Amino acid sequence: MTQVGKDTLGTRSTLSVGGKEYAYYSFAKAAETIGDISRLPFSMKSLLENMLRFEDGGHTVSVDDVKAIAAWQNNPVTGSEIQYRPARVLLQDFTGVPCVVDLAAMRDAISALGGDTAKINPQVPVNLVIDHSVMVDEFGHPKAMEANMELEYARNAERYDFLKWGSKSFKNFSAVPPGVGICHQVNLEHIGRCVWSSEGPDGELVAYPDTCVGTDSHTTMINGLGVLGWGVGGIEAEAAMLGQPISMLIPQVVGFKLDGKLTEGVTATDLVLTCVQMLREHGVVGSFVEFYGPGVSTLSLADRATIANMAPEYGATCGFFGIDDKTLEYLRLTGREDHQIELVEAYAREQGLWFEPDHEPVFSSTLGLDMSSVVPSLAGPKRPQDKVALPMVDELFNSDLKTTYGKDAAVRVDVEDTHHDIGDGDVVIAAITSCTNTSNPDVLIAAGLVAKKAREKGLKPKPWVKTSLAPGSQVVTDYLIKSGLQDDLNAMGFDLVGYGCTTCIGNSGPLAPPISAAINNNDIVAASVLSGNRNFEGRVSPDVRANFLASPPLVVAYALKGTVTEDITTTPLGIDQQGNDVMLADVWPTNAEVHELRAANIDRSMFVDRYANVYEGDEHWKAVKVEASDTYNWRPGSTYIASPPFFDGMTMTPPPLTDITDAKPLAILGDSVTTDHISPAGSIKEDSPAGEYLKSHQIARADFNSYGSRRGNHDVMMRGTFANIRIKNEMVPGVEGGETTYNGQQMPIYDAAMRHKDDGTPLVVIGGKEYGTGSSRDWAAKGTILLGVRAVVVESFERIHRSNLVGMGVLPLQFTGGDTRETLGLSGDDTFSINGLTDLTPGQDVQVDVTKADGSTSSFTAKCRIDTENELDYYRHGGILQYVIRNLAA
Repeated sequence: MTQVGKDTLGTRSTLSVGGKEYAYYSFAKAAETIGDISRLPFSMKSLLENMLRFEDGGHTVSVDDVKAIAAWQNNPVTGSEIQYRPARVLLQDFTGVPCVVDLAAMRDAISALGGDTAKINPQVPVNLVIDHSVMVDEFGHPKAMEANMELEYARNAERYDFLKWGSKSFKNFSAVPPGVGICHQVNLEHIGRCVWSSEGPDGELVAYPDTCVGTDSHTTMINGLGVLGWGVGGIEAEAAMLGQPISMLIPQVVGFKLDGKLTEGVTATDLVLTCVQMLREHGVVGSFVEFYGPGVSTLSLADRATIANMAPEYGATCGFFGIDDKTLEYLRLTGREDHQIELVEAYAREQGLWFEPDHEPVFSSTLGLDMSSVVPSLAGPKRPQDKVALPMVDELFNSDLKTTYGKDAAVRVDVEDTHHDIGDGDVVIAAITSCTNTSNPDVLIAAGLVAKKAREKGLKPKPWVKTSLAPGSQVVTDYLIKSGLQDDLNAMGFDLVGYGCTTCIGNSGPLAPPISAAINNNDIVAASVLSGNRNFEGRVSPDVRANFLASPPLVVAYALKGTVTEDITTTPLGIDQQGNDVMLADVWPTNAEVHELRAANIDRSMFVDRYANVYEGDEHWKAVKVEASDTYNWRPGSTYIASPPFFDGMTMTPPPLTDITDAKPLAILGDSVTTDHISPAGSIKEDSPAGEYLKSHQIARADFNSYGSRRGNHDVMMRGTFANIRIKNEMVPGVEGGETTYNGQQMPIYDAAMRHKDDGTPLVVIGGKEYGTGSSRDWAAKGTILLGVRAVVVESFERIHRSNLVGMGVLPLQFTGGDTRETLGLSGDDTFSINGLTDLTPGQDVQVDVTKADGSTSSFTAKCRIDTENELDYYRHGGILQYVIRNLAA
């Protein structure tokens, strides 16, 4: 059932579609009161409809909120605070497990406060897709997926038992089992509707724009379908599930005009990497981006989804595309019901949400791209925005990386009973992976055609390359098999390894032992090429330092080439049966070949069949036997699922805010510190605090699994906070990894934090620009608070992580007036006191006093990045979940 407000503006109307009557909130009627809104961007119109539907004339959503969005056309800058309620929530298992853990713990907490446990239940539809746990242990053979699935279930039995309990014990909560697909592709192909409808309090069907938030930053992919959605932290998602609005400021909307069309041989991957670079340079953090112009009409829905997917990489809240005929074609292809498609078109046209290529809304700022200028590219070696044209990759590696690491190693290793020299720049991982590209049939068919042409010429991938194919949905397998291209991919080592994020999330699995040993014993700068969206340091593999994002066909090509140290466009990929050089151009498919195979091998029935029983799962999932219960029976000693300490000792009244006095720095960090740096998702080192904890609980090294899979256990996760193998803490110069100092002694960050906690000393973290870029993982904030960090002071925050810090009761502060940690000379020996917190207001300047080791003092001004009154309420309560529990218990 959908909630609605009082509609004091009188905008409720009726829309008749296919014999059904729907209530809806009319923009035309609203315009009679608030004025013309025809030039609002589509993404802003979605927010406007949300305000109209929940407008009750009171504090939550008022007429003034509606008018503020309408008036944005006259001054398109960041505006006042609004309370936004998405239609639904999307989860995946890495972030979903801690969400369900928190919900289970909240039921315990509200019970302890005398409240009703039934109130802790999703009020909007929640879909959880299990896609982040499969690892590439087995690869390059026909049974790889089957073997990886067996390992996945063996490793994650307790987690999957817990998630199935959640799907049975909470209403409005559905779990898509492992082996179905990646959450964003399942969202795009099946869950998303463009226009949602549900029964209102009066029993009438209400139609409204499909909107969602998700606990994965690439939830933005759904914007390619005309659905407004973005990533949030798990704690914010939990609040949205429980009926709490998302507090946000009316955003700026940057218009990105697309002209022309992509030229022969250029892919959607090349286009999105270009967009990422341009938008990062433009600066869109915290903004919506909306694509418009005649070039949009030349893009397939899958191409639009590719661009929308990488909104986190260009820093935006979302990258939005309007609804048009291409949208309806995609809905029809992917098996949506005819009546739903009819509703989408009728609603979009009636509400002025139908995309026209010549329409130009009002934007905060604009930039444009002639798509005919896009060239084949990669991005790397460690940031998605660092695009490099294909012929320049070797020059980048041979100059920049060799300069950085100052060597040129090459060592002899034995692989498959033959001798090979492995050196700097050799590609040891080539992975067709991630939601970004495996949802796009054109680039996957192109990859298959590269494999086909290479196979015909007798080429093979280099034996030191670990190859893998992990599609975003089972439909991909259907059309690759039907077209015959899966056989060609198999011949190149790209056998199916599973349906999930795999290498893109860091689940790349181990390299062959001799290759791993050669890399680590000789300090080799090995490379990976993957069709993913993230290539941050330490993410893809602990053995690989240079990671490049590429289109799927280029992934196949680099597997054949085996190195990034030579120009792939002018040097051979290999030798054919006649002894002739085979160049990239010899195996690259034409656009016509790709389009012909797509048209002949993909149809509606594939989607209908694959999604008919999407929640039932295979025999593995059916064998997970659990019963629903009001509260969860926590298992003592579990290293996967444990009741978190966030609500321990909680009372109905929050304690008063106090200043932070005599805090010590736990870490002083540089620019572009990612949530991977703060809370890694990948492998757990044996000698790390988390590894030592697991060993103390009799967990064998082979069963450590990953940090991502252990997110239901706070003891593991707090030990893994700031434990990325590539993080650089300036308090320990020249050292990589999660180290710091305590009273001058170097030690792991966790160990130092616990000593400070025993001393009763609060902690701060100091950083540079773009702090918290990357994934939406809430553990980057949860781990921070559990280590005893009370405030984070940086030059700038990425949107989601700032929100997560507030949601966990950590104070986000931003340097002002050009100050930085460097200009202020801040060091690990300093002591910090943050004043003025007892009467804090959103955006307030606060004074930070610094005492040096020699007793000298100074101070600087920092801006409080608690941006809204709602966020301040959350901070006062010690976090958003405590705020929700107290309200529901009352």
